[in-house]
Amino acid sequence: MTVVHPISRAWITTGGTGAQNYDEFADDAEITGIIAANPHSALAIEMPHRAPESLGKPFLDCLGDAAQRLARDKAEGSYTPAEQVVVLYRITAAGEPTAYGLWALVDTDQISTSADEPGLVIRNEDVFIAKVRERVALADALQTLLSPVLLLQTGQGEELHAALAAASDAAGAPAATDTDQSGRTHAIWVIPAGPLQDRLTALAGGGELVVADGNHRSLAAQTGGLPRFLAVVTTPASVAIQPYNRLIAELPDADFVARLTAAGARVEELPRPAAVPTKGTIELYAAGRSYSVVLPPAPGSSPVENLDHALVERILLGDVLGLDPGDKRVSYIGGDYPAEWLRGEVDAGRAELAVLIAPVTVEDFVAVNLARQKLPRKSTWFTPKARGGLVLAQLD
Repeated sequence: MTVVHPISRAWITTGGTGAQNYDEFADDAEITGIIAANPHSALAIEMPHRAPESLGKPFLDCLGDAAQRLARDKAEGSYTPAEQVVVLYRITAAGEPTAYGLWALVDTDQISTSADEPGLVIRNEDVFIAKVRERVALADALQTLLSPVLLLQTGQGEELHAALAAASDAAGAPAATDTDQSGRTHAIWVIPAGPLQDRLTALAGGGELVVADGNHRSLAAQTGGLPRFLAVVTTPASVAIQPYNRLIAELPDADFVARLTAAGARVEELPRPAAVPTKGTIELYAAGRSYSVVLPPAPGSSPVENLDHALVERILLGDVLGLDPGDKRVSYIGGDYPAEWLRGEVDAGRAELAVLIAPVTVEDFVAVNLARQKLPRKSTWFTPKARGGLVLAQLD
């Protein structure tokens, strides 16, 4: 029996509501700008405290505003209702392979976070609990989910990919399309109850599902007691892993190079600007100077504890700078922002240190998941991202 199910009460965009997920931004001001340019963007509902008219108000004080915006968008025809449906998803862009997915609901009780916890949905990354609490509160206020958890089908990925490609090719004109900030075109088709829906949900739920994006949203479903959560089930051939870097707004100790050396790191100043390095080395940029750094692995530790992102969290942030990963001075910058942008933030004085880290390899990602271990926070930036606000799941 599959763990992937149709959406019992869905709302399908008619256009204009698609948005980056709330956690894809390096600067909250970007969210405000998007909402100002498009008040119907799903970000106005998911991040109501970032709407221009709500700036300065706490998130929880803006939940009523979010509910009003969602009700307005439904009443004005930005979404159309559908029942017992799944939704085909295709993402296309010049020079990239076509990505496919299936919007559906997935059983929350199937989430597994350790080797001794049964379940077909593997969540593999630590989270920030404050963000989880916000998602729980928003879902409770809206009784609706706007952003999906991206799940990677590991058991029948090839079969699912072929089936989704064939179904979208035969589906005719999409119900809606949306173009994201990178120029990718997102297209959706609504699939009602019937043989095709049954086949696609069976394939989507036909093996272990790994949380590729949406660790906070999946934990929010558990914390909020939701029996099912909104997901896009995608395939290994549809995704890639990009770098996930860090910016430090303020350095507690300006002499971080000496402290790194004292901690056992090998530090070399570079004659060129810092860039995304190869695995096993990180690069730093501060005060116009660039450094290559090899952080010392911990003898006897597991492979996941010696991943570059784990070493950055433990040695650079913790031992050298004395910062907790959740410190407000630490920003997590996904692969949509290149090295030039990070260096520019330092040069402009909006940050004091840029930390560039090689992307986690697909092999490491798979190995960690099969071992039911957890990756460090914010260590995998999968692309392309599923858009929020295209398919909503009503909870009541």
